[in-house]
Amino acid sequence: MTLDELNALPADAAERTLRACGGSSRWVTAMLARRPFASHDALLAAADSAWHDLGPNDWREAIAAHPRIGDAFSPHSNAQAQAWSKQEQSGVAGTDSDSRFELAQANREYEARFGHIFLVHATGKGFAEVLQLCRERMLNSPEDELAVAGDELRKIARTRLEKLLGATEEERQ
Repeated sequence: MTLDELNALPADAAERTLRACGGSSRWVTAMLARRPFASHDALLAAADSAWHDLGPNDWREAIAAHPRIGDAFSPHSNAQAQAWSKQEQSGVAGTDSDSRFELAQANREYEARFGHIFLVHATGKGFAEVLQLCRERMLNSPEDELAVAGDELRKIARTRLEKLLGATEEERQ
C-alpha cells in the first residue's frame, strides 16, 4: 500500500488497516483524524504523537489484540495483524521444544504477576533476548511494567505502519 492509498481509503477500511497496526481504539480514532498524512515521516510522527496521548486502559486494549510471544494467533486481531505477529516473532519460532516450554512458563509467570500477556517489540530479537527481557521486566512494578508494555506497543505500531507502506526508515532517506 502507498501513502496515497492509505490516505484515500474509506474510513471503515482505514480503521481496519490501522487497527492491525495498533490495537487501541483511541489510537485508531486519533490516526483517522490526522489523515491525510503528508509523508511517511508525518505518518510516523502522528502515530507516535497519538500513542503518547494514550493511557493504561488503551494499552490494555492494545495488549489484548496481540498473541502471546510464541503464539501467532489472537482472537482479537485480524488476519493482517496475525501475519505480522508471526513475522515479528520469527526469532523465537524456530526454538526447540524445551525452549518453547521455558518461554511458555515465563509467559504464565508474567501474566500471573501483571494480569496481561508479556509484550515486546520482537522484531529482530531471538529467543534468548526475548526470554531475558521477560525475566528482567518481572522486576518492574505493575504500573511501571504497563508503561513499558505501552511503549513496546508504540514501537510495534510504528514498525507495522512501515511494513504497511513497504518502506523502512533507511529506504525513505
